[in-house]
Formats: sequence, C-alpha cells, structure tokens
Amino acid sequence: MLTITDLETFYGPSQALFGVNLHVETGEMVALMGRNGMGKTTTIRSLFGLTPARRGRIEFEGRDLRRLPAFRIAQRGLGLVPEGRRCFPNLSVRENLVVTARPGPWDQGRVEALFPRLGQRRHQMADTLSGGEQQMLAIGRALMTNPRLLVLDEATEGLAPVIRREIWSALRRLKAEGQSTLIVDKSLGELLPVADRCTILEKGRTVWTGTPAALDAHLRDRYLGV
Repeated sequence: MLTITDLETFYGPSQALFGVNLHVETGEMVALMGRNGMGKTTTIRSLFGLTPARRGRIEFEGRDLRRLPAFRIAQRGLGLVPEGRRCFPNLSVRENLVVTARPGPWDQGRVEALFPRLGQRRHQMADTLSGGEQQMLAIGRALMTNPRLLVLDEATEGLAPVIRREIWSALRRLKAEGQSTLIVDKSLGELLPVADRCTILEKGRTVWTGTPAALDAHLRDRYLGV
C-alpha cells in the first residue's frame, strides 16, 4: 500500500532524513519507532507533503506522492492524526467531525460508537475537552475522511492511563476491522502486541525493520532505551 524509499528531507540547509525506508501492506499496523529527535515526525511530515522531501520516493497504491500538495495527498486516501492533536478549538465536537467528512463507511455515528465520550460531548467546544478527549476527536476526525491508510503521530503520549486504555482498545478494534495503519508511539507494552511490523529510525536513517517478536532486549536497549 505504502512504500517509502531512500527518503531524504531537509529543514533549510540542515538535513533531517538520510535515507528512510519503510512500507505498509494493506491491512497492516506498522509501528514507526525511535528515540526523540530521530526523524519519526519528519518522516510523517514528508509523507504528507508538509515538509517536502528533497530526494527519494513515496508511493501510495503505486502512485508517486512526492510532488503533490498536502490536500491532494489526503484526497488520495491518507488520514493524519498529528502530534499535538490540532483540533479546531472554536468548533464543537460534531463540527470538528463533519468538517472533514468524506463519503464512506465512517460517519459521525460510527465514530461516536468507537469513542462514546465524543457522543456525550457532541455539542461542546473542542477547547473545553481534556487532552485525551481531544486525541479521540483527532482520531475520529481522521476517520471521517474515510482513509485507506490512517497515520497517527504519538497516539497516546502524555495521556491519562484510563484514556490510553480506551484509545488502545479502539486501535485494536480498527486493526481487527482491517484498517491499514502507520503509528508512532512510545508505549511499547501496548504498541508491540498490535503491530505487525516495526521500523526503527536512528538519526534520520532506517536502522532496523522486523516483527515485534524479533525486537529483543538488545535491540530495544540499543535503539529505544533512554
């Protein structure tokens, strides 16, 4: 479904990615991993054209995305849950959902069934929600675009344990339903059991790809430890 090959991205004269390679097959949940500052968010920004790559290829369902603007990339079937959530603060929960809606199986009722809290707060302004509720809203908003590939950057970072459990439960449900997903998160205890494959970045390079079962203690300590 998604293939990223030899991706190189710069911020001005400073190079951030030095050859990132990863792929996501249809129906897979792939974990993009690495310590802070290793290029995970830049990879996602490059995927969506927000920080355009200078070299390499980004192919989605066989079509090159590299020179497309972000809105065209979204229209191709990629849905983003960005780091920091970025809900529209002065819109209600319902308005945040319907403003991104595109035809498909995901509608407001289905999102509220996945996250009942959103149904309970349907008419609240987004800026009155807790951080965890805003994260649910950001996921719901992305699902309302009916994406073929859902991309989550820091899916549960900094959230209360009860909210994290609800979000991971929803992600397991999405996986069971066959939703293709690329996910960044540091919660290895929740992430590894649901991931089909992991790709680890180190200083802007892909240094390891494999199954969660192959991610042994040595690799965790070398690439993910503090």
